[in-house]
Amino acid sequence: MDAAVAQTLFLAGCLSSLLILFIRKTMYQRDKLPPGPTPLPFIGNLLQINTNGTAKGLIKMSEKYGPVFRVYIGPEMTVILSGYEAVKEALIDQAEVFGGRGNMETFNQILRGFGIAFSNGEIWKQTRQFSVMTLKDFGVGKRGIQERIQEEAQFLVENLRKTKELSIDPNFFFSQAVSNVICSIVFGNRFDYDDKEYLHLLQMIDEIFCGISSIWGQLFDIFTSIMKHLPGPHNRIRRCFEVLEEYIAKKVKQNQETLDLNSPRDFIDSFLIKVEQEKQNSSSYFHVKNLIATVLILFFAGTEPPTTTLRYAFLILLKHPEVEERLHQEIDHVIGRQHSPCHEDRNKMPYTNAVIHEIQRFIGLVPLNVPHKVTQDTHFRGYMIPKGTRVRPMLYSVLHDPSQFSHPENFNPGHFLDERGNFKKSDAFLPFSAGKRMCMGEGLARVELFVFFVSILQNFSLKSNTPPKDIDISPAVSNFGNIPHLYEISFVPR
Repeated sequence: MDAAVAQTLFLAGCLSSLLILFIRKTMYQRDKLPPGPTPLPFIGNLLQINTNGTAKGLIKMSEKYGPVFRVYIGPEMTVILSGYEAVKEALIDQAEVFGGRGNMETFNQILRGFGIAFSNGEIWKQTRQFSVMTLKDFGVGKRGIQERIQEEAQFLVENLRKTKELSIDPNFFFSQAVSNVICSIVFGNRFDYDDKEYLHLLQMIDEIFCGISSIWGQLFDIFTSIMKHLPGPHNRIRRCFEVLEEYIAKKVKQNQETLDLNSPRDFIDSFLIKVEQEKQNSSSYFHVKNLIATVLILFFAGTEPPTTTLRYAFLILLKHPEVEERLHQEIDHVIGRQHSPCHEDRNKMPYTNAVIHEIQRFIGLVPLNVPHKVTQDTHFRGYMIPKGTRVRPMLYSVLHDPSQFSHPENFNPGHFLDERGNFKKSDAFLPFSAGKRMCMGEGLARVELFVFFVSILQNFSLKSNTPPKDIDISPAVSNFGNIPHLYEISFVPR
């Protein structure tokens, strides 16, 4: 073999080897998992994650591993998405793939895969579609529901006036007002503010949210098979859920006994009519178990998130009295003291609108988002995410993304105002999540927050015995939910 032939064969061999290496590397890159810290057996990366302030700890990790990375929360791998671009790409651009719901056993121990929040597949699609349509039938998204909210705002104002400027914890005043709106839809009636059974139900909802957000609730979700056999505060979550479940089951039975198939009085009636229509279908998803689970989540989600947002809102105003003063000026100028605020007023009130948006952005109520899971093997940003993997598209990382908000860690209504003082939208304003699993009550919550918030400020000035500089607006608990510190406030008639 002459030298030329040998050289040619050598070069061909080198090129072949390089090609094989390139193909292997490409396949490896395509199929590799996202990066992340090395886990320990059983506990995973728990020792590396701040158990109170989990979202901030994970955002710090993203500085090292990038906007897509993996952590082991206990024995289970979770893919974390951090920042607006990564979350948007997953929840909006690839909505179908990232539209599965990951499990949270604190909820599912009572929901058992039914309802609209933690179900998957066809049961979720049919139940959600029915729920959205039925809520619209009962006024959600229409003027009818706003009139109910305005009426309830007046009840709230009257009850705050009865406190006669005493320093009070406002939590249950807010929760009664907010919850009465969803109660009028699902149960067909509102409750008096001194109704003891109603107050007990609201206490259960408050305890559930706090319990799930506590370290005990986290441990139950992570190590369910062990924790369900151990005593501890985590067991209180189930007992509170059972109180709600028993109440709803009682209401369902009452409606069954007086049901008119041609005239539904509330959401429960509408669901029962659907059950009756499909009673010959043995595989139907419309049955009493699914009804109870669906109403439970509507009751819970229609009460707790708006209530906690209002709690946080007025704590922030106590911290920033200059913001309250400017709000009073705009409310007096645009609405006055006699006109009942309506959601359409927000278009003429850019500062008020900006403050409400900034409150929701700043607090990041559900910082990690409710868990998602991918519905198929997914290639995402150069990484392989296996089917069924739990994914946490962190809403806090979107709402506090420095590429989207100039001073994300500060409360600043200017994030939603342009240089001329007009309201400015932001694509990164996603407190209700996005995509197929975004909160179906977003529209209702927006109206409630505006009408209740403005109605209170229209009628009252705020007072605290604690100086603004000493008021802490960081979360007291920051896990599943960001929960504010307890505080007292006086509502002084204007």
